[in-house]
Amino acid sequence: MRRLARSAVSGVVAVLFLSACGGTEEPEPARVTAALQCDETLSPEAARALESVLGTKRFRPAGSGGLERVAGELAEDYTKFPRWTQGRSLCRVDHPGNTDGIRITVRLRREEGRLWDRHAADLHPYAMGAEALAGPQGARLVVSCVSPQFQGSDKRPARVQSSLTFRRSELPDTVPIREANLTILHSATLAVVRKLGCAEDAGLEAEPVFKALPE
Repeated sequence: MRRLARSAVSGVVAVLFLSACGGTEEPEPARVTAALQCDETLSPEAARALESVLGTKRFRPAGSGGLERVAGELAEDYTKFPRWTQGRSLCRVDHPGNTDGIRITVRLRREEGRLWDRHAADLHPYAMGAEALAGPQGARLVVSCVSPQFQGSDKRPARVQSSLTFRRSELPDTVPIREANLTILHSATLAVVRKLGCAEDAGLEAEPVFKALPE
């Protein structure tokens, strides 16, 4: 009986010791801040812009791995599709208390013609990258990329188009709103072109510079 009692006590002590050791591990914090959205591709300025357009400083927990995945998908798409590719999802950012949110997608754009030849009335052209449009419902940005990931792009640069779209937006069509949306998209696009190894960051400045074009 004494031997059984000693065994039971030893077992309890071992469990308590293991529990104490395991209890020192801190749980991974939830990825709910603006800076952690979109696979941490957002600059401090872009993170503030995201908080502004969605009206919150906390978001639904973000996933990770989108940047690596999108870069790989674009490189693979370049070898398969001669004229166009579907949008590859970089990230989705959701407001925690309602249905507001944005999505950023990236694709290769092979077709000719300029974006603003057929853009919606609430999108306005900007001098950024090869082409840029911004409005209250989102933004579009096209850059020309020369990269080892895209064979032959040294002779004909690959055109990479990124898009920011709202699930639902009642934002006014003002210059600050347009530039906030383009700030978010610029930061995410810059991270993508750097991941792809585009020469000279595909013509993007390290920080967005806004110059509206005549419409």
